[in-house]
Amino acid sequence: MILVFAVILGLLIIVHEAGHYFAAKKLGVRVEEFALGFGPKLTSWTFDGTSFRLCLIPLGGYVKMSGDERGKCQGASDEFFTKSPGHRALIAVMGPVVNYVFAYVCFTLVFMLGYLDMDAAVTAMPARIGTVISGSPAALAGLRSGDTILAVNGTTVSGWGEMQDIIADAKGAPLQLSLDRAGEATALQVVPVVEKGKDLFGRERPVSRIGIKPDEDIKPDSRFVRRYGFGRALVEGAKELWMVTAKTYQAFWQMITGQRAAREGMTGLIGIFFIIKFAAGVGFAFLLHIVGVISASLAIFNLLPLIPLDGGHIFLNGLEKLRGRPLSDKADDLLNKAGFALIIVLAVFVFYLDFERIGLIDKILSFLPTKG
Repeated sequence: MILVFAVILGLLIIVHEAGHYFAAKKLGVRVEEFALGFGPKLTSWTFDGTSFRLCLIPLGGYVKMSGDERGKCQGASDEFFTKSPGHRALIAVMGPVVNYVFAYVCFTLVFMLGYLDMDAAVTAMPARIGTVISGSPAALAGLRSGDTILAVNGTTVSGWGEMQDIIADAKGAPLQLSLDRAGEATALQVVPVVEKGKDLFGRERPVSRIGIKPDEDIKPDSRFVRRYGFGRALVEGAKELWMVTAKTYQAFWQMITGQRAAREGMTGLIGIFFIIKFAAGVGFAFLLHIVGVISASLAIFNLLPLIPLDGGHIFLNGLEKLRGRPLSDKADDLLNKAGFALIIVLAVFVFYLDFERIGLIDKILSFLPTKG
């Protein structure tokens, strides 16, 4: 699984940096290095004047262009800072753009290959009980195989998935069930047990259960497999990309305005590892969809107007174009230091959230001495 994660992460980095690389080459900027990873070099080779490197720390990558530091630019025609602000901004934006295009390709392929829409399938399954586990709260309450749950605590349920979610979130509180039993309306009360279940990140969470299983004859079928021809897949891929983009910006806005906690809307490399691990277990099409979502998210994140992100460089080039001159060396240095500091703080915070999700923070705290 670690190998799959490394390959996917490496692919996304290469796609992003290739956008910068080809844009720079097209605009006549000499690219000195194209690196996958940071730190000590593991291996390298030279092609068309560029040193391609594989480095020890696989946490990103970079493209080093000639004259990409204003103070060291000698004025040669193939140096980055001899190009116009517009061309420099174009080089910066092409990384996110290629990530975005790659996401679109992934979504289009997903719709061509076909994937099972599990959410739709589970939601559509009637909340009809197939098996009542012996000795469970459901058995003690008198639930029977063949009963159909119509409502939980007065809330009408449309299918098994919705009913299951309501029960799981009950926190052990008594549940009032409205049933259809062989055509007759029946009401029962059941007190769920709280058990430990594992979430996507492998962390144990309390989950309420009553001990029932769905009717074995009701299974997701071809109605919920989304598979289209090339033309329709292009359209559906574009729709999916738009939806992912809208949801990402919505999440940003909700976090900024306090409507959503950061832990719900942010994840780092550790979180991405567990997401990819889960997706790989579901199937190739679902994994490909997740890769598309991550690629689109990387593009959107990199367009934020913060140094050292691509969006920060685009912003500075736009500002230079409007002012007719670049910022002073002092102001430029201050912005770079502030931007790097902010990114480091953000990275530490995201790692903390990931560690908290997988339960590492709780384990560390359990070893600390307590007062009293």
